Amino acid sequence: MNLVSIVIPLYNERDNIAALFEELVLVADGANLNAEFVLVDDGSSDDTVSRVREIAQGDERFKLVELRRNFGQTAAMQAGFDFAEGEIVVTLDGDLQNDPAEIPKMIKKLNEGYDLVAGWRRDRQDAFISRKLPSMLANRLISKTTSVKLHDYGCTLKVMTRDIAKNINLYGEMHRFIPALAAELGANIAEVPVNHRPRIHGTSKYGISRTFRVLLDLLTVKFFLGFSTRPLHMFGGLGMICGGLGVGLLTYLAYEKLFLDLPLAGRPLLLLTTMLILIGLQFVCFGLLAEILVRTHFESQNKKIYAVRNVFQGNRGSAAKKIRANQG
Repeated sequence: MNLVSIVIPLYNERDNIAALFEELVLVADGANLNAEFVLVDDGSSDDTVSRVREIAQGDERFKLVELRRNFGQTAAMQAGFDFAEGEIVVTLDGDLQNDPAEIPKMIKKLNEGYDLVAGWRRDRQDAFISRKLPSMLANRLISKTTSVKLHDYGCTLKVMTRDIAKNINLYGEMHRFIPALAAELGANIAEVPVNHRPRIHGTSKYGISRTFRVLLDLLTVKFFLGFSTRPLHMFGGLGMICGGLGVGLLTYLAYEKLFLDLPLAGRPLLLLTTMLILIGLQFVCFGLLAEILVRTHFESQNKKIYAVRNVFQGNRGSAAKKIRANQG
């Protein structure tokens, strides 16, 4: 039976630990899962760590990874991926709003041939103005930008194969973009509705201010999805647009000067023309420099620009025998 690693970032969740452990054990035992629970403490300032150690003592399925300080949920998630040993990796929030009882259903969906199954909090139990509305707008924007259509990018409850979890590198606050990053690897993605519960203990670590950081991370994700191996196509394209406009305006100004004898000195259009041409050249230079950096990045680390799903090799000897038999 495949090992299932359930990765749970924790930050000041002392009052939720006991109930979380109880639910995890009930779900794992009830579904007969061969599970390990990878809890990552993200520098909690309360006694979350001591509570985890106290309750998990004696159960070898629990693994606690303590970070030196609060690095953020994305870093905690990446640490969980690094320490997970299972063939299937599950991500789950530690605030009890994600229902662990949904995990067996999502694993079953994954086994239908998918690489990642994302949860959809269809009946989300959060405040509308501060949480649900910004999330709805962000989900539509992210789906449109990344071309990975999901209802709920913000739901932490996800199930994925080990191959996907180990080949995703998370930075900034990109944990919410895991499906888009998985799609870049060629993952087959499904989305299923999951139960979402109101928070009982503790306070939310998210606010509407995070919306602006999500937008900045979205720009980064868009660049990596479309231009990480060919940055000159993006910067060069912008450079050609700016440079083309500049050359077009310069041609127009030359026509006015040569044929209409109109003065050019002191005209704002001349300054705009010069600026567009210079900006176009700068974009092209940025693209060339980015190309050099990308090549250095891949070649120095011997990284590939592709991801292999599987390799099949037939029995050459048997095939040769069949061919000779048919010829005979």
